[in-house]
Amino acid sequence: MAEPSLPKQTLNVLANSFTPLNNIKQGVKKVTSKIEALPKKGIKRKSKSAKQSQPPTSDEDNNSKKPRQPPSRASGGIPSPSTRYLTQSLPPPTLLPNPRRILVILDLNGTLLYRPSRRRPSTFIERPHARAFLKYCLDTFYLAIWSSARPQNVNNMVAQLLTPEERDKCLIIWARDRFGLSQQDYDTRVQVYKRLSLVWDDPQVRASHPDAKTGGRWDQSNTVLVDDSREKGRGEPHNILPIPEFSGSQGEPPNVLPQVHDYLNALCLQADISRYMRENPFALNSEYTLPAASC
Repeated sequence: MAEPSLPKQTLNVLANSFTPLNNIKQGVKKVTSKIEALPKKGIKRKSKSAKQSQPPTSDEDNNSKKPRQPPSRASGGIPSPSTRYLTQSLPPPTLLPNPRRILVILDLNGTLLYRPSRRRPSTFIERPHARAFLKYCLDTFYLAIWSSARPQNVNNMVAQLLTPEERDKCLIIWARDRFGLSQQDYDTRVQVYKRLSLVWDDPQVRASHPDAKTGGRWDQSNTVLVDDSREKGRGEPHNILPIPEFSGSQGEPPNVLPQVHDYLNALCLQADISRYMRENPFALNSEYTLPAASC
């Protein structure tokens, strides 16, 4: 995939993709909820002697609501935030004098779209504003896509959402084969974890940092993961922006992605994203409305 280039025009995080932002340097409104990792005891591993009535399927490829099993030790087990990570996220957040391009890692199924039937693996229902949101992310941020679905299903989802030219602008497009899972876990409905260090250490991603030649790196200070599963971000709990799972029903909130858009804009002015998100986690506003002229 071709490395994305900076926009010809000056970075403008105030771009009116969905709704104008007033006084962006104040960030989004503070909320009282805090990001909390889910307890490990909430996930129970199936006994090895348990019989399977059907062939194993994988994570997002399976629309079943059966509880996921924890990953085995061979797959890395259940991660916890490192002491170094938590220590860095503790100081109060500070603003930058100018916005910067950040690294945004997007999930697919349940976040941007939904597959209603396994019998039609290339048919998806898109979340409202999904394409406009993706275009904005490609034009404004460094964009990576990481899904726990199998590679072919990821290709099908990306083919619906992005043109070939837009796909080439993504830093990486990763699927289930990039989680470091054992073969057994790969073929089983296990809980997966998006360890951001895997992305940060990828040579192509490292080279994309604007200051890579002088030692600049992607890390918790400049990265955000957007996913419908908070648990997947357990290892870096103050870098995940959790949103409600999209299941294609008409009663779901229609303006989730526009609010994510506004929050990402606020993150562009933060010296350390993990510090800001620790104190100001993303929260949906049920009274949020789009201006009539918006897309």
